[in-house]
Amino acid sequence: MNAKVTTSTLAKMKKDGVKITAMTAYDAPFARIFDESGIDMILVGDSLGMVIQGGTSTLHVTMEEMLYHTRIVAGACKRAMVVGDMPFMSYQISVEDAVRNAGRFLKETGASAVKLEGGASVCDRIKAMASAGIPVQAHIGLTPQSVHQMGGFKVQRDEERLMNDAKAVEDAGAFSVVLEGIPSNIAEAVTRALRIPTIGIGAGAACDGQILVMHDMLGINQGHIPKFVKKYVNLGEEARNGVKAFIAEVQGGSFPASEHCY
Repeated sequence: MNAKVTTSTLAKMKKDGVKITAMTAYDAPFARIFDESGIDMILVGDSLGMVIQGGTSTLHVTMEEMLYHTRIVAGACKRAMVVGDMPFMSYQISVEDAVRNAGRFLKETGASAVKLEGGASVCDRIKAMASAGIPVQAHIGLTPQSVHQMGGFKVQRDEERLMNDAKAVEDAGAFSVVLEGIPSNIAEAVTRALRIPTIGIGAGAACDGQILVMHDMLGINQGHIPKFVKKYVNLGEEARNGVKAFIAEVQGGSFPASEHCY
């Protein structure tokens, strides 16, 4: 399937029972690799505050930083839907601010949609954005921008609240919803109850699709890796081995060799 992925594509995939694949990306080379590999959706996540900038949360990421990274990712993709993550305080202050900032993602970056965190509390934002022609992906459960309010990165288990949030964002006009850090049985019930696709991260196999942070699944991150992550390759170790080999060859005089010289 080579046609550009749209909200209609994702809706049909849910209806047909075809799993949706999604990945984060923050630069052109990796975005191009993922796009050419067949990923359906690329999220330019505010997780860049942690995996790119080395911070301990996503809260310090700015609109300008998100627009920059989203623009270079969108420019590298031909098929995948590119979603720009709305950073902390870019939509919380007012509906007008939310619509204005969401519109910047579509106008200035070439992204196809935006994502924002929250359930019923942000439905007025979602409704206004959708009315303005801006596709919106919601995000409920463990929402990293609310890490201090939640008391840390904790699994969310309030089934009634999660179900109410999911139905609220669907009714407000979201085309999809990310379910993060939710027990699999609750995520399955939410997925069955919704008409829109659910994209899981730490929410079990019953979601309509799955997303991972690229640095986690490619083995680039060090330190704590969440339970829900599967490391498919270990690029971090490969990179360290390559750099060590370079150092050894430079110090030993074998690089550059004659074939590397003009």
